[in-house]
Amino acid sequence: MGSLEVSGDALWTRMERAVEKVDQRLRRAVALLEEAEIPYAVVGGNAVKIWVAQVDESAVRNTQDVDILIRPDDLPRIIETMEVGGFFYRKTANVDMFVETVNGSARDAVHMVLSGQMVRNDDFEANPDVESCADGGEFRTLRLESLVRMKLNSYRLKDRVHLLDMIEVGLVDEKWPSRFPEVLGTRLQSLIDDPNQ
Repeated sequence: MGSLEVSGDALWTRMERAVEKVDQRLRRAVALLEEAEIPYAVVGGNAVKIWVAQVDESAVRNTQDVDILIRPDDLPRIIETMEVGGFFYRKTANVDMFVETVNGSARDAVHMVLSGQMVRNDDFEANPDVESCADGGEFRTLRLESLVRMKLNSYRLKDRVHLLDMIEVGLVDEKWPSRFPEVLGTRLQSLIDDPNQ
């Protein structure tokens, strides 16, 4: 077995920095939106972190993505706000995003998720509006039920992992499938019944 190119303190530093960069990017973006009083909601893996941390901080899973739900009509104002704040706007693969350097990677971007629109053509329903928010003090995220519904709608591998995290800490249980349309409820029930699938 070969050895790692980076090891020891340098490896620890890189791992810690990777997590810190995501957290700083999220804080910086939402601070700009808060200051400009633009409606938004943190979604994706960071929203799951916010909810899971309420119950069990040891179950919090790190994420590389920074996803923020916005209204499409607010995008021009958001572009102006984010650019004044030092971000650079880019549209890649039909996704509106902001990077921190001119040549920044989409992997290290703040991704804008548009409310009322489908992410993929085969999604069950469109994204919710930003109004269904919970206030986290420094930022806003979706109410838990809306977040779970978004995750069930998208249902990629990472969405299923996020749903399992919420099930594991007791945020979501066997009473939840009946809250959703049959397609989404069936998806949730299958994860509750067999978390190892």
